[in-house]
Amino acid sequence: MKRIIHTQNAPAAVGPYSQAVESNGTLYIAGQVPVNPATGKIVDGDITEQTRQVMLNIKAILEEAGYNFTDVVKSTCLLADMSDFKDMNEVYAEFYPENQPARAAFAVKGLPLGAIIEIETIAIK
Repeated sequence: MKRIIHTQNAPAAVGPYSQAVESNGTLYIAGQVPVNPATGKIVDGDITEQTRQVMLNIKAILEEAGYNFTDVVKSTCLLADMSDFKDMNEVYAEFYPENQPARAAFAVKGLPLGAIIEIETIAIK
């Protein structure tokens, strides 16, 4: 059975997709960019501020679905500039102090809304 997850505490989808979909105990969270859900705009700041907002958006979706960061098994990080990897990693690590999920990180040519980071997440109960 498929369950669509939506919360006002994370940015609304900017296209024909859901914030997250749960199926058979697995939660698939769409790529999150650093949009502040209260303003609907990308947060000002560097990779540190943008990564923190992305992780807070992921947290809100996880919580809405009844999950938390310990349930996350895979993340994919998309960066506009690979030179931001170290600083992104430091903020990311704050949300996964132990039992970190598997992860891939890629540099990409461009991201939605001019973001410099996007992270998609998979969690399992």
